[in-house]
Amino acid sequence: MADALRLADPAVEARLARLDEVLAGLESAPGPALEAVSLLTEVYGEALGRVLDHADAPLRARLAEDELVGHLLVLHAIHPEPPERRAARAVERLRPAVRERGGDLQWAGLDGSVARVRLDTGGGCGAGCGGGADDALAAVRAAVLAAAPELTAVSLVPEAAGRRTAPAFVPLATVTHRAVRPQEAR
Repeated sequence: MADALRLADPAVEARLARLDEVLAGLESAPGPALEAVSLLTEVYGEALGRVLDHADAPLRARLAEDELVGHLLVLHAIHPEPPERRAARAVERLRPAVRERGGDLQWAGLDGSVARVRLDTGGGCGAGCGGGADDALAAVRAAVLAAAPELTAVSLVPEAAGRRTAPAFVPLATVTHRAVRPQEAR
């Protein structure tokens, strides 16, 4: 496709926002237009699925990682990665921004259809204090559910009491040498 016909990301975002507005209007007045959009979406989904069928593994991975294409794959329920992997990747993408603000963010897995994350906003107050934590959690929820809309929610996994404590010291001798029992010493 010629570069002149391609849309820059801001133009894509503007069109998606306008599409949301138009579709909202169509939903309130169902009829042939809404049916046409539905049929067109099904046909495009089938076409996209066929593209994936013909793609080798590296191309499938690149397509899945592209933000716009990835969202289309999710929309048509043909994304090649499981929701857990997509959600974990969304968390990892946000992690540098949280760390930049003195906190940390970690993927903690799934509990059924609920994504679980550890969010430490820094400053010793944890995820429950101030608007910053609420904003961070809202951003995490939005990113995770956009990447994996099959999931129903995002929940926080609390930090352990006393915050990250160092592991207990175990002397090396106890690991490398077995204890000699009194009856063996004779």
